[in-house]
Amino acid sequence: MKKLFTLLFSILPLLVSAQLKGKVVGITDGDTFKLLTTDNKQIKVRLYGIDCPEKAQDFGQVAKQFLSDQIFGKQVEVENKNIDRYGRTIGMVFTDKHINVNEALLNAGLAWHYSYFDKHNPAWDNLEKNARVAKKGLWSQSNPIEPWNFRKQKKKK
Repeated sequence: MKKLFTLLFSILPLLVSAQLKGKVVGITDGDTFKLLTTDNKQIKVRLYGIDCPEKAQDFGQVAKQFLSDQIFGKQVEVENKNIDRYGRTIGMVFTDKHINVNEALLNAGLAWHYSYFDKHNPAWDNLEKNARVAKKGLWSQSNPIEPWNFRKQKKKK
């Protein structure tokens, strides 16, 4: 039994860091989509290290449309970072033109850098800061509410 656990824990990082390729067949919101993999499996992907406004928040629909314009119906590559508690693949997403979609949302001012979960990309703090200074996207508002706080407020009601 101990050997089995050792084997599983040695293989798990390899499985988690795998690259996925496929066609985007659905957009859920600004940071989540459905991918049809090359072996015809449909998986839900959540963008790593960022958090976009919820659909009911200001700029939530704008972020969803931006993501759709970037990847819907297109081939993408997902650098698999993890699986979340909802079974979604958490990943960095790249278009066929090598655009990092996670960074594109930050640059457009349509996402927060979710540094609570991402300690590996400190440069993303600067992408968010630059969008704030330029008052791009959601940063054109005087006091945008972070999606994680919006979700907490919604739960309380």
